[in-house]
Amino acid sequence: GTGSSPNRPSTASRGPPSLAEPAATGQGVVPGDRVEGLGNFGKPTGEFGTVQQANDDDAVVKWDDDRRVRVHQPSLKKV
Repeated sequence: GTGSSPNRPSTASRGPPSLAEPAATGQGVVPGDRVEGLGNFGKPTGEFGTVQQANDDDAVVKWDDDRRVRVHQPSLKKV
């Protein structure tokens, strides 16, 4: 197996953060995650679904009422 080093900020890095950095919300989702939709000002919409696909910016969520929709990750909250 491969060894993993503890997560710690590198003091040697300069410039913009790499694409591997977690989202500012710390709420990055992966396929299989259960999520709740968020509306204006981060208020929960009461809609729940399961992430089907996800990338750095958005995710495809299969909502429980069976509408598949692509949503921007900041409008999702993991549950």
